[in-house]
Amino acid sequence: MLKRFFAVFLLSFLSVNFAMAAETPNTVPGVEIIDAAKAKDLIAKGISYFDVRVPSDFAEGTIKGAVSLPYTNNSGNAPDFDASKDVWAVAKLPADKATPILIFGNGPSGWRHYKASVLAAKAGYKKVYWLRAGVDGWKAAGNKLD
Repeated sequence: MLKRFFAVFLLSFLSVNFAMAAETPNTVPGVEIIDAAKAKDLIAKGISYFDVRVPSDFAEGTIKGAVSLPYTNNSGNAPDFDASKDVWAVAKLPADKATPILIFGNGPSGWRHYKASVLAAKAGYKKVYWLRAGVDGWKAAGNKLD
């Protein structure tokens, strides 16, 4: 009986820790993580914003006016990912790297938008905003998708 309890406890513990590890980091050097209210404000002010989800997700609904710039995720889902394994058209971002940009994806466990934010900062963009909560957080805040 005790062995069974321990086995169940261990599996539960590992499952919870694996789920927590699956979430993206909550800090990114050179990137400002924002919530849906701040994203809405930036969008109202005319920021360029990019949905990095797969085309089928984009087609199901996105933040009105977002540009689809899909990120193909082939590397491991870890903060020290190998970007050479991934595909993302960073060259399709604004030519002026001082132009503020907003990047989003599905939600906090979505690695595509984390990685895109990291790569935009590494490419020299000075004002990178990341809606870490993604479209999930956008909808949870009472906003609609287009």
